[in-house]
Amino acid sequence: MSRIGKNPIAIPAGVTVEVKEAVVTVKGKLGELSQEFSDVAIKIEDNQVLVERSSDNKNERAKHGLYRALINNMVVGVSEGFTKQLELVGVGYRASNQGQKLDLALGYSHNIVLEIVPEVGVETVSEKGKNPIVKLSSFDKQLLGQVAAKIRSFRKPEPYKGKGIKFVGEELRRKAGKSA
Repeated sequence: MSRIGKNPIAIPAGVTVEVKEAVVTVKGKLGELSQEFSDVAIKIEDNQVLVERSSDNKNERAKHGLYRALINNMVVGVSEGFTKQLELVGVGYRASNQGQKLDLALGYSHNIVLEIVPEVGVETVSEKGKNPIVKLSSFDKQLLGQVAAKIRSFRKPEPYKGKGIKFVGEELRRKAGKSA
């Protein structure tokens, strides 16, 4: 049995979970998320969400832990939210934002201007002597990861000098340069 799938999900105060047909809807102070599901049964008992499966076939075993994790991310997202921080490592790399527009100077001939979706909050921090940091926050973990991956894809960190856009705390695999 899936070790993740059999764990119950505690519903915190201020969060409501509804199950109708094949859709789970979670509402909280930060927003509302919904997710379709199949091959599993979702029950709400004494302030806990339980994900159960009817048989041991491969498809149901795979979806058991998946839907439990997705629902847990929805509950945590609408109650607390998620944040990701990206660090711009490189000489002359800059980031600034005006509302939901993120302006990145990454060593190309032109600046990259990215319109960020309204569900994701964006903030830039530039301190003298430190690398610029882009802080992203949202109640939707999947959307947040997608936006962060899009920003990172403009200049992935390279293994020799470590220049590029990386997540704060990410360990990069470094290579030695040419040996004479």
